[in-house]
Amino acid sequence: MTEAPLKHFPRPTPETEVYWEGCRKHELLLQRCTQCSEFQFYPRIICTHCASEDLEWVKGSGRGQVLTFSIVRRAVSEAYAADVPYVVALIQLDEGPTMMSNIVQCDPETVKIGSPVQVIFEDWSEEISVPQFRPLQE
Repeated sequence: MTEAPLKHFPRPTPETEVYWEGCRKHELLLQRCTQCSEFQFYPRIICTHCASEDLEWVKGSGRGQVLTFSIVRRAVSEAYAADVPYVVALIQLDEGPTMMSNIVQCDPETVKIGSPVQVIFEDWSEEISVPQFRPLQE
């Protein structure tokens, strides 16, 4: 009997290790420039707005809205076969940046552009927790 294939795990880099440590603690950490106060995602070594190197890590609200999405009905590999159908979406975070993630805990057919969402975390291992989003339940 063969083992099921594993999903592709993120590999933290020096620029992203603080972000992934936050995810492990179920906190969505974002970089904010101390010079222009703009948020950015994905993590980088300079501000994408003003090129300052003075960045800080801030706990984000974890809220946003769906900018666009696709429902995946055919798994890209056997590792994802049990997940289909699933939603891959671009999320506009309340802080401004956009990130790609999955929309979970709902019928994929109910996802709409503009829908408010809230981050949750899926623990893939003791070291890696992946941010995903669910419809906002107020």
